[in-house]
Amino acid sequence: MTGRDLGDRQTDVVVLVLGGGRGTRLYPLTRYRSKPAVPLAGKYRLIDVPISNCINSGLRKIYVVTQFNSASLNRHIGDTYKFDAFSRGFVEILAAEQTLETEQWYQGTADAVRRNLHHILDDTATHVLVLSGDALYRMDYRSLLAQHMADGAEVTVCCKLVTEQEAPSFGIVRINASRRIESFHEKPAPECLPPLVADPDVLREAGLRDPTKPFLASMGIYLFNREVLLEMLRSSTAEDFSKQVIPGATGTHRIHAYLYDGYWVDIGTIRSFFQANLQLAAEDKQFDFYDTERPIFTRSRVLPSSEIIDSHLDRALITEGCLVTRARIANCVIGIRSIIRDGADLENVVLMGADFYEPAGAIGPDGAPPVGIGPGTIVRNAIIDKNARIGRNCRIVNEAGLRDLETPSALIRDGITIIPKGAVLPDNTVI
Repeated sequence: MTGRDLGDRQTDVVVLVLGGGRGTRLYPLTRYRSKPAVPLAGKYRLIDVPISNCINSGLRKIYVVTQFNSASLNRHIGDTYKFDAFSRGFVEILAAEQTLETEQWYQGTADAVRRNLHHILDDTATHVLVLSGDALYRMDYRSLLAQHMADGAEVTVCCKLVTEQEAPSFGIVRINASRRIESFHEKPAPECLPPLVADPDVLREAGLRDPTKPFLASMGIYLFNREVLLEMLRSSTAEDFSKQVIPGATGTHRIHAYLYDGYWVDIGTIRSFFQANLQLAAEDKQFDFYDTERPIFTRSRVLPSSEIIDSHLDRALITEGCLVTRARIANCVIGIRSIIRDGADLENVVLMGADFYEPAGAIGPDGAPPVGIGPGTIVRNAIIDKNARIGRNCRIVNEAGLRDLETPSALIRDGITIIPKGAVLPDNTVI
């Protein structure tokens, strides 16, 4: 949307995708990678979602602000998003750095943007779109910009309905009949929720009707008029948009809500990551990667077709380069280069696959099993990170029914077993 005429104004949008903090709630998936670099749906990474939404919306000036464990994220972006020589588009990494002004890490979302303002000042942008890199959704940002301009807004916050149980995990907003945000409450306590119920007449006018979801939550997507963003960040030392900047500006600036009614899930916890992936294998999936008009892009790989031999598959999402022999796979996402051997039985499993192939019959370091799932191994309700070596006749089933556990080779979070990246489980291991 560069130089396109919307109404009577020329618009030019620059995008900042925030790479996130330490991602502690997704640990151990974030032990060696940043949150936006976490694999998704077997072959993508979380960062592919906001960048693809930008490309599909005609936005080509995209900065990705990174900080923690960013090496794999930087490599993925560099290998994936290359525009041709005749385009003004780019996807550029902005890594945290020490400067003459500060030697600190980013202290929050607003601080991360403030410390990269010089990139915005050097640009002709009229608007700045700030996105998070850890949600699964599909959105046309042109509709967001069109409403922003029609409302005469200075800031627009994307919002969606959530349940009473979900509300304490989000920023909850109250809006008037013109969708102007009157108050913004970051992660309110349950006892503070009753006054924050959205006006049903306002929701009905907007075409939103779901009595099970009476609260409007911020999606962490903000569209700013450039000069307003500069003024907000220069006039204060506030470090976070949702905790300080937006709540503090509701009485002084025209901040409106863009009401989104599509599929959106915040992938910020092990439970939400697990459920969002498995939902992609369901017959009634809510998010579809098979959208040719609005594809989700990722790194192109030269991998052979997957080979399935004498196996039973039921609701399985299987990516490229996999080899499955005489196995049972039910309600699973199987990542690239996965090897699943004779008699293995997987149900409710997110298997991320591997970064490499080993020669047939190869033995791992110090006699470890080969990469993949060994013969006769049973896995239930688990996430198996990349390059894991799981031996013969293992039982990864959480037999004790634990909610939480941490060992060197396995963790349990919220009842979900996680085998970390590169972990080794010898033959006959029971978890």
